[in-house]
Amino acid sequence: MTPTARILIIAGSDSGGGAGIQADLKTVTMLGGHGMTAITAITAQNTLGVDAVHPVPAEMIIAQIDSVIGDIGVDAVKVGLVPGAFAAEAIANRLERLENIPIVFDPVMVATSGAQLADDSTVAAFGKLMDVATLVTPNLPELSRLTSEEDPVAAALHLVGRHGCAVLIKGGHEEGDALADALIETDNMTSWQGQRIDTRNTHGTGCTLASAITCFLGQGDNLNSAVERARTFVRIALQDSPELGQGAGPLGQGRVRLDVGEGLRLNQVTVTGTNYRKSVEFYRTLGLRQIVDSPENGYARFETAGGATLSVQIDPEEAISATTAVYLECDDLDERTEQLARNGLVFEHGPRNQPWMWREARLRDPSGNIIFLYKAGEARRFPPWRVDE
Repeated sequence: MTPTARILIIAGSDSGGGAGIQADLKTVTMLGGHGMTAITAITAQNTLGVDAVHPVPAEMIIAQIDSVIGDIGVDAVKVGLVPGAFAAEAIANRLERLENIPIVFDPVMVATSGAQLADDSTVAAFGKLMDVATLVTPNLPELSRLTSEEDPVAAALHLVGRHGCAVLIKGGHEEGDALADALIETDNMTSWQGQRIDTRNTHGTGCTLASAITCFLGQGDNLNSAVERARTFVRIALQDSPELGQGAGPLGQGRVRLDVGEGLRLNQVTVTGTNYRKSVEFYRTLGLRQIVDSPENGYARFETAGGATLSVQIDPEEAISATTAVYLECDDLDERTEQLARNGLVFEHGPRNQPWMWREARLRDPSGNIIFLYKAGEARRFPPWRVDE
């Protein structure tokens, strides 16, 4: 088992849950890390804007840092909102004592709503944080303010040369549908291109990206790979964001379950079918959401509630040999089975308790593939006879 990465997040609290500590913790949790916090400010904010900011005294910020590091330890650090110049210097002095610990600094200056979150003296003090940082992740307006350079690459090179940190240029504030991010290091530059995602739910995008990078670094990833994987996490969270609030809504970090993370992830199963229309009707009736409909290619893909996908590839000539069963877990097994039977699905047997501590019902799709609906709870991953190596 890979040890859980211990991620220290030094940032402000967002009462609306879209950015700051709340976005960071959701991100780290979804990526398998353990998030610890040193809260730097309490904010009253929502999707429409920031109504009030209450800074936490620098000595209390440092006390939080010392408390968690002294007991739990730390594998990587993310720094977000810093409430003032004195706090910036105090945090930098404390982090300077860490050895071989990656530090990601996201220089929060302006909220998504446009509210100013850092005055000139605070921005000036950011230099000390950049001196200890592994990576700095400013957006384009922040990058310009840090250096007074108009050209983003020139500004990033200025910071790299002056502070020795890598800089990720984030292109989200550019106009147009095409976006580009660039990682500028002392001796290397890597860029990523993508299309803008059409959504108003962008609150906490920078926080989420920085905390995802931090988590991947804490898990032992290299910087280039950590940025690439974090970008994927953010893009999926943007595409699957909930529609909350009246302004810039939060991302859907909690919905990025199986798309990015550690190790091998079982997130897609494909079965062979012989009749497209009947297969699609069956899996839609079963309760899966169809996300790919390609009858001309004989292919359909469905999404489960957990984010895993199941697809059907049609081959009318194939003789189906049901040697593998697909298991779909649900908490309301008995009620769901009864309702599906009323809707016309035929079960080979209804819900039964099994010796392996699962309760399951069995049926077949129109091509003969075996499908189980089941409820296992903790017995799926943690049966009494579990073997841990």
